[in-house]
Amino acid sequence: MSTEVLDPPPHTLLAKGPTQPESAVEIIKKASRGLRGTLLESLADPLTGAIRDSDTQLIKFHGSYMQDDRDIRAEREHQKLEPAYSFMIRTRLPGGVCTPAQWLAMSKLARDHGIGSLRLTTRQAFQLHGVIKKDLKKTMQGMNAALIDSVSACGDVNRNVMASANPVESQLHVEVHDWANKISQHLKPRTRAYYEIWLDGEKLVGPAEDEPLYGPVYLPRKFKTGVVVPPHNDVDVFSQDLGFIAILDEQNKSVLGFNLTVGGGLGATHGEAQTFPRVADVIGFLQPEHTLKVAETVLMIQRDYGDRSDRKHARLKYTIADRGVDWFKGELFKRLGFELEPPRPYKFTTQGDRFGWLKGHDGNWHLTLRIESGRVTDRPGAPFLTGLEKIAAIHKGDFRLTPNQNLIIANVPPSELMAIDALVADHGLGKALNTSPVRRDALACVALPTCALAMAESERYLPAFVDRVDELLHKHGLRGIPLTVRITGCPNGCARPYLAEIALIGRAPGRYTLRLGGDAVGSRLNVIHRDNIDESSIVTVLDELIARYAAERQTEERFGDFLWRVQVLKPGTRA
Repeated sequence: MSTEVLDPPPHTLLAKGPTQPESAVEIIKKASRGLRGTLLESLADPLTGAIRDSDTQLIKFHGSYMQDDRDIRAEREHQKLEPAYSFMIRTRLPGGVCTPAQWLAMSKLARDHGIGSLRLTTRQAFQLHGVIKKDLKKTMQGMNAALIDSVSACGDVNRNVMASANPVESQLHVEVHDWANKISQHLKPRTRAYYEIWLDGEKLVGPAEDEPLYGPVYLPRKFKTGVVVPPHNDVDVFSQDLGFIAILDEQNKSVLGFNLTVGGGLGATHGEAQTFPRVADVIGFLQPEHTLKVAETVLMIQRDYGDRSDRKHARLKYTIADRGVDWFKGELFKRLGFELEPPRPYKFTTQGDRFGWLKGHDGNWHLTLRIESGRVTDRPGAPFLTGLEKIAAIHKGDFRLTPNQNLIIANVPPSELMAIDALVADHGLGKALNTSPVRRDALACVALPTCALAMAESERYLPAFVDRVDELLHKHGLRGIPLTVRITGCPNGCARPYLAEIALIGRAPGRYTLRLGGDAVGSRLNVIHRDNIDESSIVTVLDELIARYAAERQTEERFGDFLWRVQVLKPGTRA
């Protein structure tokens, strides 16, 4: 696959101009020798549980973030101790598919070196939390032994490639997952730094390796890719920098090609109008054989034109918003040497997961379990970690992490059904399937106490807030209706809150921005309805709106659609 760039422009953004200084992170990347920096020295320093400031940026490219426990930060400062530093490790797991052996390996690492829990992310990856510095290397090596890595799981590169998790309906989902693997591998950085630092690979002597796609300073900011099969938009494809909507033949048996989406992204910063969420544009149809070429070309346009002076304004969505979709299409077609065909028709009908047992096209069965906030741990009455270890020990199929933080025990032969059902029941794994649709579909980021960006609670607050919403629905005779609720501890959008019907975005401890009006298929942004309010005010606002919804809604009308129809929300409301 050619990676030649035609007449590459300078690394500047039209709206910013060429005189803007590079951000501090750009300088760190430039001096890093292919993402090596001084990580080896930082890891070897026995006097601190932290790593050097510059290395906290570089370790993200290796799939890890340095964090500390904010619940005990003040206490440790009072004791004149440094913060309780630890590291989160995130995997690269295209499409979220893993084997039972890999599940067992990750679960053991969580017990041995983490906090005793696995977290399933909204990008279909695992996160291990609470790994201390001295255990980082052995944890990375344990993952590698199970054929899992964390290369590019974070950092200014293409992140974990998402794909529709559904294994049920046809063979074409295997084909789509294969494309996710191919894209992930094709857009993977070429530096060997990960293998040197974590796996004791041969040390590089001399200049860093060439990066034909990324160049020596990689991308201006993170880059997210998803592949989706209609009618289920489980990957929230319009939230991705780069998306591929599979277009199927009339029998739904093969992929004819993909509609290309570009420029989605959900991060923002409170009070800074130049930052905003954006849904992607559908700009054309491509044949399957052009998939990798198109993917690399979109990435390289962002490499060359993305804003390298302001990281808050550095995603592809801003490049396209500032320069225009027509400009982007022209640049893409020029570099490709051909134009994409017009987009083909498609339709999305759902956004969430389908729970319980479903029979697949090949006679195997698939069980989707609700995992609230993606947290797999052992709690009283709900020993999920232990239960899933026992299932993995007998399971002959695979596991699939969904984009909605849930888990599919996939490809179960009929002879295995009773044994897995018994283990599910014994470990409380099926109880969440009997809860409300609101609770089953709700998403939350980790937030406090470990995320450095969190302004308010999210994962720990989700159960209580969903209880309030369910109580309001019951009060107004709407028990059992579907309604998407998402919470994040800050405006960066990790749980894709900007696409929900009801979203809380953390402002300060106990205070949130209330956003309303997303749709049921992830194609419409919600908008700010009330800013910087506490739970009592949020419940009061929702009580009034849900009461009106109960009285005035049309048959099968969703809450988000209702708010727009009756003009509670209006065009021009702040996005």
